Amino acid sequence: MPRSCHDEQVPAGSLLTVVIAFATNLAVAVAKTIAAAVTGSASMVAEATHSWADTGNEVFLLIAERRGSRKRDKRHPLGYGRETYIWSMFAAFGLFTVGSVVSIMHGIQELQTPSQDADYLVAYIVLAVAFVLEGFSFLQSLRQATRGGQRLKLRTLAYVSRTSNPTLRAVFAEDSTALLGLILAAAALALHQITGNAAWDAIGSIAVGMLLGGVAVFLIVRNIEYLRGRQVPDSTRAEVLRKLLERPAVERVTYLHIEFVGPSQLFLVAAVDIVGDRPEHQVAQQLRALEAEIERHENVTEAVLTLSTADERSLVP
Repeated sequence: MPRSCHDEQVPAGSLLTVVIAFATNLAVAVAKTIAAAVTGSASMVAEATHSWADTGNEVFLLIAERRGSRKRDKRHPLGYGRETYIWSMFAAFGLFTVGSVVSIMHGIQELQTPSQDADYLVAYIVLAVAFVLEGFSFLQSLRQATRGGQRLKLRTLAYVSRTSNPTLRAVFAEDSTALLGLILAAAALALHQITGNAAWDAIGSIAVGMLLGGVAVFLIVRNIEYLRGRQVPDSTRAEVLRKLLERPAVERVTYLHIEFVGPSQLFLVAAVDIVGDRPEHQVAQQLRALEAEIERHENVTEAVLTLSTADERSLVP
């Protein structure tokens, strides 16, 4: 089996990344809420809503990390890995409904009934502090994503999009979105201050909401793909096929199916032709031995091998 099956080995760093993001978002949410109350800025209200949504989402991601890492048992022979995608889906829906919808609705209301001038200094200070804190959390997720991408020779963004680890993808997306949201909020405040037109502040709130909605849709789509049963990339499939054909007992492979059943956890099904023409009980023993050997790879949750028929076409790497 290959040293790395398309994805990273799920590291302890995933949990650390979520914990750091939770602590950061909680501190930032409190600060933004106070600033929103003091300034009356629509953009600050949107940013406070964004941070509270992120804080709640981290709770879902912590649950995802814990429940998805449980060992398989008789009731769940393929393990609990897919539960990670379910809880991550809840987090993505939370980002959409709480963060996006509330921010857009508040912005529309602000356009209809503009508020008085905001206390710009307080807002700028809070946004600056929030940027530093969010940046710290983002660097943690960036380091983890960069390490994973380097192992697979992928750029960081490509790795984040393709990784089977939904908690890393969610935290990276939330942190990067938080930084962009802070920039949008600061720009909206500045335009409000310069022009005296409160509509800019409302537009900032709507822009933050639309940004959150786009990210939420991206995360939801990715989780749906893995819940449906996403197969590994062609390059990984070809590598696994080569490794199977390198086994002395395997003459050819006629069927190969590999899909993710959790973060970096694979379910493998293959039809193979065993070398020679041994009795049935010996062939069965060889198949079981091959399955056990494959399952010793830390990324393989379960391997199921069956025999090929003579008329089946051989697969080539």
